[in-house]
Parts: sequence; structure tokens; C-alpha cells
Amino acid sequence: MLTVGLTGGIGAGKSEVSRLLVECGAVLIDADRIAREVVAPGTPGLAAVVDAFGEEVLTEGGSLDRPRLGSIVFADREKLAVLNSIVHPLVGARSRELEEAAAEDAVVIHDVPLLTENGLAGLYDLVIVVDVRPETQLDRLMGRRGMSEEDARARMAAQATREQRREIADIVIDNDVPLDELEQRVQEVWAELVRRARTPAKSPREQQE
Repeated sequence: MLTVGLTGGIGAGKSEVSRLLVECGAVLIDADRIAREVVAPGTPGLAAVVDAFGEEVLTEGGSLDRPRLGSIVFADREKLAVLNSIVHPLVGARSRELEEAAAEDAVVIHDVPLLTENGLAGLYDLVIVVDVRPETQLDRLMGRRGMSEEDARARMAAQATREQRREIADIVIDNDVPLDELEQRVQEVWAELVRRARTPAKSPREQQE
């Protein structure tokens, strides 16, 4: 099994890259999806979030009001840290369960938006960073997600910088390109991942020779 951490800034197009990798044959473990599951109505995770931030972060139906919570935490690093301390351990535990269920020869892609921020690179055999210019991020957040410029910039500022993400990358995928070029790059990366997955790990003695 080859474990891969996939990350990128908000609006970088990481979801598109993960979709293409799944089409190639990867097993995807999506931290964002799991993060929603662990704070679903009735879960201990949601109860802990309400204890920390109050019932104002709930919708009338009793589920988590994610936009409301986001507007609170992305403008305050201390509050964001509190939220992360609740959600991330739950996400990590569920991610490990899913990884253990994958086939022995699988390429397992962990889609982790805050991989850089939380120092998680060492958990994976290698790290892929989806990279775009900050201007591209801003355009996508405002144009595709309908965010105000202030909200978009606040969310970008709450994450690691472009340089910090690139520092931990084993492989960088440039997503400031047309879709056909992105598809070709992902196929090249997939071939490299499969090669690594099929290469037997060397013993410490072999690594020294």
C-alpha cells in the first residue's frame, strides 16, 4: 500500500485532482467528507462543537450551520484552533479505519485540506500539493462559490501560504492550466504512484548500501 497526502489551498482545485486520481484507480479518503460525518446530528462531535461555540452554530433543524461556523472561526485563529482540536482527532480516527480496510496493493489518497497547517506530512509515504496562484484562488472563491472578497481573503489567510505548502511537497500539480493539461499531468503522477506502490520497500541495511 502507498499512502499519499493530497492537499492544496482553498480554491486550488484539489477536488478535481482527487476525482481524476480515483478514475485512475486510487482509493480516496476525503477528510472534508469525514469532517461532515463526525459532526452530523446526534454525534459526540456536534455536541462538542455546540459546547464550544453555542447553539447559534446550529440550523433550525439541529444540524451544523457550516457557513455560520465558518464566518466565526476563519476570522479568529484561536477559535479555529478550538474547532480543529475537536474535529481533527475524530477525522483522524475514521481515516485510519478506512485506510486499514483498503487492499494491500492500493494507492490510498488522503484528501486533507489542512495537511500543511497541522504538520501531517509525516503520516504519508509522500505528499502531493495542488498549486495555483493566489489570484486564481480568489477568482474561484468569488466567482464559483459566491464569496465576498473579504470572506475569501480571510479564508485564504487562515491557511498555510503557498510557499509553506510547496515546501512539504514531494509532487506538485500545477492547476493554473486547462483541464486537458491537468488530466495529462494527473496521469503522469498516477504512473509514478503505481511504480512506487509496486516497488518493494528496502530494509535499513539495503538503504545504507
